[in-house]
Amino acid sequence: MLPELEPGDILELRKPHPCGSTLWQVVRLGADIRLECLGCGRRIMLPRRRLARQLKRRIPAEAPPGEAAPRESQP
Repeated sequence: MLPELEPGDILELRKPHPCGSTLWQVVRLGADIRLECLGCGRRIMLPRRRLARQLKRRIPAEAPPGEAAPRESQP
């Protein structure tokens, strides 16, 4: 099953692109997902099922500066 994705997330896929990169950035979400190669800038659209099979790992997008992760309270 495909994890929750957000625009800006970085995905590592199993097979490298012809440019040699395996890293892609999520550009658009919908029935198909638009990805941009971080090596050469090529944009492709993949159906969710195919992306779920090819996905190796997900690197979450950076949180905006004002929305940092909550800190743990110290005793």
